[in-house]
Amino acid sequence: MTPQERAHNVTANPTVILGGLAAAVLIIHGLTLGRYGYFIDELYYLACAEHLSFGYVDHPPLSILVLAAVRSAFGSSLAVIRLVPALAGAGTVVVTGLMARELGGGRFAQGLAALTVLIAPAYLAMSGFYSMNAFDVLFWAVCAYILIRVLKTNRAELWLVFGAVAGLGLQNKISIGFLGFGVVVGLLLTRERRWFLNRWLWLGGGLAMLIFLPHVLWQIQNDWPTAEFLQNAKQFKIQPKSPAEFLLAQVLFVHPLNVPILLIGLGWLLFAKDARPFRVVGLAFLAVVVLLMVQSSKAYYLTPAYPMLLAAGALAIERVVEPRDWRWAKRLLVGALVAGGGLLAPFALPILPPDLFLRYQSALGIEVPAEERGHNTALPQHFADRFGWQELTGAVARLYKHLPAGEQIECVILCGNYGAAGAVDLFGPAFGLPKASSPHNSYYLWSKPTRSGKTTIAIGFSKNDLDTWFGDVRKVEITASNPYGRAANRSVVYVCRDPKMPLEQAWPHAKRFI
Repeated sequence: MTPQERAHNVTANPTVILGGLAAAVLIIHGLTLGRYGYFIDELYYLACAEHLSFGYVDHPPLSILVLAAVRSAFGSSLAVIRLVPALAGAGTVVVTGLMARELGGGRFAQGLAALTVLIAPAYLAMSGFYSMNAFDVLFWAVCAYILIRVLKTNRAELWLVFGAVAGLGLQNKISIGFLGFGVVVGLLLTRERRWFLNRWLWLGGGLAMLIFLPHVLWQIQNDWPTAEFLQNAKQFKIQPKSPAEFLLAQVLFVHPLNVPILLIGLGWLLFAKDARPFRVVGLAFLAVVVLLMVQSSKAYYLTPAYPMLLAAGALAIERVVEPRDWRWAKRLLVGALVAGGGLLAPFALPILPPDLFLRYQSALGIEVPAEERGHNTALPQHFADRFGWQELTGAVARLYKHLPAGEQIECVILCGNYGAAGAVDLFGPAFGLPKASSPHNSYYLWSKPTRSGKTTIAIGFSKNDLDTWFGDVRKVEITASNPYGRAANRSVVYVCRDPKMPLEQAWPHAKRFI
C-alpha cells in the first residue's frame, strides 16, 4: 500500500473524522476562552461552588460539583472554567456522529451529523461559558444515542444505562425530564410500547429516580424552592413568545442551513419505511415541542433535542447522494455549512470586539431574540451579561473605603441580584471588601447578613424597597458604567443607615426566587 493510500484510509476512517471535528470544537473555543469577562451565571456558579449542597434554588448540584472540583485543582480563571463546557461541546459533536452510525449511516453521514452540531450557534454559545446548559445538551445526546441502541439491538439491559445517564442529567438540569416525557409518548404511540412490559425499562426508570433522589430530598427539606423559582420566572422573568416566535427562534439557534437537514431527519424518522424501528425518536421530539410550547418555555430549551434529528437528517441525505456518487453535492453541502457556520459564529462566541460585533450585527440585519424581560442593551444578552462587573465592584470598593472606619466594620454590601453579589465575592477581596449578601436565589440561603448593617451599601434595589427597611436611604452617584453590559443598568447604589429592624429579621421579606 502506498503512503497516499494509507493516508486516504486514515482520513476515510469515520472515527478520525469525528475526532477531528471534536478537536476543531476545542480549537475554536480555545481561541476565545478568555474574552469578554465572566458571564453573570459564571459569577453565580463560582459562588455556589463555595457552598456545596445537594441542591440550589434554581438548579440541581452536578454542574456545581464539577466546577468545585475544577476550581480546587486548577483555579477559577476564565480559561480554566470554560474549558470544561468546551469539552462537553466536543463530546456532543462526537455522540451525534455516533448516533448517525447507529441509525445506519456511513462515513459521510457521521461526519455531516457532527458538522451540523459543530456550527449550530446555540451549541457554540452554550459550550462557550460555564453553565449547566453545555452538559444538558450532552446528556440529551447520550440518552438519545442509548435509546437508538435499544431500538436497534433490542438489548433490554441498555435501559439501565439510559436510566443512569438520565439520572445524572436530572442532577444537572431538570429539563432533561422533557426528553423522558417525549420518550414515554413515543413508546406509547408505537409498537415499542411492548417495552413497558419489560422489567429493564422500569429498573432504568427506578435507577434514574434513585440518582435524582438526593436532590428531591433537598427540595423537600427546603420547602420546594425550585417550584417557587419556576413560578416567579414564568410570571415575571421569561419573555413570552407566541408559537410562531418560539419556532422562528429555533432557526437562528440551530442555524438556518441546518433547518432543512433536521426537517429531513424528522420526516425520515416519522415516515420512512426503514426508519420504523426508530419512529419513537421522531415522536419523542414532537412531544417535547408541544410540551414546551404549551408551557411557554424559553425557546432555547428545545435545542438539546436537535442532535438526534440532525443525525437522522445526515443519514437520509447520505442515502440520496451516495448511490448516485454525487461528490459535488457532498462537497457543496459541507462547504456551505462551514461557510455558514463561520458567518454566524460571532453571534455565539466572543470572536469580535464588541464595537465591531455591533457593526457586524447591523450589517447582517440579525437580531438575537431575548429570552428574558428587561434586556435593553445593544449586545445579545449572552454577551451583555459579561461586561461591567469588575467596574461595578471597583466603584463599590471606592465607596466602601470612603466610609468611616467604624462604619466599615459593620457595613453590609447588599446586592439585589446574584451577578453583583458574585462579582463582589470574586473581585472584592482584592479591594478589601467583605462578602456580599443577597436575597436572590441560592444566595438567600447562605448569605444572610451577620454584620449589624447599621451602614449598608445596597446595589440593584428600588428605593421603595429600601425605605421599608431603613430610615435613611441616599442614592450615590458612582462611575461604574460599561457601555456594553447590563451590569451598569443594575448598579443603582444607595447608602442606607438607620435600619428599622435587624437585617437578619428583615431577611425573609427580601427573598427573591426568580
